Amino acid sequence: MATSRDIIINRALQEIEDGMYVNLGIGIPTLIANAIPNDRHVMLQSENGLLGIGPYPLEHEVDADEINAGKETVTAQKGASYFDSAESFAMIRGGHIDLAILGGMEVAENGDLANWMIPGKMVKGMGGAMDLVNGAKRVVIIMEHVNKYGESKVKSSCTLPLTGSQVVHRLITDKAVFDFTDAGMVLIETLAGLTVEDIRAVTEANFTVSPELERMPVGE
Repeated sequence: MATSRDIIINRALQEIEDGMYVNLGIGIPTLIANAIPNDRHVMLQSENGLLGIGPYPLEHEVDADEINAGKETVTAQKGASYFDSAESFAMIRGGHIDLAILGGMEVAENGDLANWMIPGKMVKGMGGAMDLVNGAKRVVIIMEHVNKYGESKVKSSCTLPLTGSQVVHRLITDKAVFDFTDAGMVLIETLAGLTVEDIRAVTEANFTVSPELERMPVGE
C-alpha cells in the first residue's frame, strides 16, 4: 500500500520534464531527487551553490562538503558546477529556474503560500523560498492535505506568515491536485481513489471542479 509520501512524490514526478532546471525545496521535495528516472535528463539546482545534484549518496559515497540547501549530503551528476550563493540567487531571480517544487504548511484558495515559520517556534529564516516563489517560472507545492490534528492545510486564507502572495501554480497533496487560475482554485485530479466529496470533506478552501477531472486509483 502506497504511503501518503509515496503518493505525493509519484505525482510530483509528472511535473518534471526532460531538460528542465529544477529547484527542490527542503523536506519531502528533496526525496524527488532519488525518484527521477535515469532516462530523464534534469539539472537540479540548490540555493547554496550546486547545479547538477544527483541522488542521495550511498554510505561509501558520502562527502561532508557536498550538501544541499537543507544541509543533507548529496551527490553531484557528471557535469555539475559549484558557485557561490550570489550566483545561485542570480539564477533564481533572473528567471532561469524552470520549476520549483517546494513544501508547504498552508496554501490558500487564491494561491498564497505559507511554508517557512510557525509563530512562537524558533526558525533559522526563510532561506531561498521567497526568491523561488517569485523567480521560478513555475511553482508547485507538495504537502499532506491535513495536519497531524486532521485539520485542512488547504485554507480559505493562510493563518501563518506568508512566503508569497498568489504565487502557487499547482498544489499536489496526498489526496488531490489543484490548479490556481484567474477563475480561482480548480480541482483537476483526485488521488488514492478518492471522490470529489471526499476532497471537499477535508478541504477548507473553496474550489471548483474541472470538467476534465481525472481520478487516480490507489497506488498511482
